[in-house]
Amino acid sequence: MPRIVVTGGAGFIGSHVCEALLARAMDVVALDNFDSFYDPAIKRRNLRRCLAHDQFALAEGDICDSAFAHRVLGDDVEVVLHLAARAGVRPSIKDPLLYQKVNVEGTAVLLEAARTFGIGKFIFASSSSVYGNNKKVPFCESDRVDHPISPYAATKKAGELLAYTYHHLFDMDVTCLRCFTVYGPRQRPDLAIHKFVKLIEAGEPIPVFGDGSMRRDFTYIDDIVAGMLAAIDRCQGFHLYNLGESRPVAVRDLVRAIEVALGKKATVDHRPPQPGDVDQTYADVSLARAELGYDPATELETGLARFVEWFRENP
Repeated sequence: MPRIVVTGGAGFIGSHVCEALLARAMDVVALDNFDSFYDPAIKRRNLRRCLAHDQFALAEGDICDSAFAHRVLGDDVEVVLHLAARAGVRPSIKDPLLYQKVNVEGTAVLLEAARTFGIGKFIFASSSSVYGNNKKVPFCESDRVDHPISPYAATKKAGELLAYTYHHLFDMDVTCLRCFTVYGPRQRPDLAIHKFVKLIEAGEPIPVFGDGSMRRDFTYIDDIVAGMLAAIDRCQGFHLYNLGESRPVAVRDLVRAIEVALGKKATVDHRPPQPGDVDQTYADVSLARAELGYDPATELETGLARFVEWFRENP
């Protein structure tokens, strides 16, 4: 079976993908630097099941370290799934240079290592944030994405451009995946659903920025993983796909759904809108359906119930 490197493999999405790849009997290397953006102990717990598997290896290091990247990618690797990134729209406004270094320079380092060793497939995890405040919905892969409204979004667009350049120059098979607001067990603690559940469970107020009308295309982790596996299987040439649920939900309706899942009422602390936050995300997934067989199937109520169950089992 092919050997695959998953960068950011100890994170929320990465750890789920690693488990799915191991279930396919693939040799998996998770590359992670256990950054302190949130508690590294959480990420180490994410990998408990993987570390018990004899086809799994963990490589600790920085994607911006070219020598390290060349050591990891040079060991009979056939696929790179690049999930590692400095995450978050609002933090990127406070520290844009760090986001540029990790997300742009780090991606370039990995692409160059992949080229050096003739790795055939490179999958890049982009973001719905590249669409900015696109007024046309749903968002389609052919839409112009020239107006990002946060440094994070700009770095993800830059990663897509670098990936295309390596495909064009070196005939590397590349797929870019624009992921839409992923949630589920192990979700990062700074993201809305995890934060809201934790605060409501504790009887504390939840911060809602704006009037609650902002909409997000919340996408359950299992659907994202299925899309990524399909992209690995069908990676040929250059392609770009949306991975979303294609059912946007207003934040005020999300809060009501979380109240139902928890069986508790929320106290809402309304705050001013935040710079960099887009008004809505809404994925057109028709291309992913047609070419990847992508079929998101987890409704928000089901996904929230699963998240709450996990949250209460993992305080």
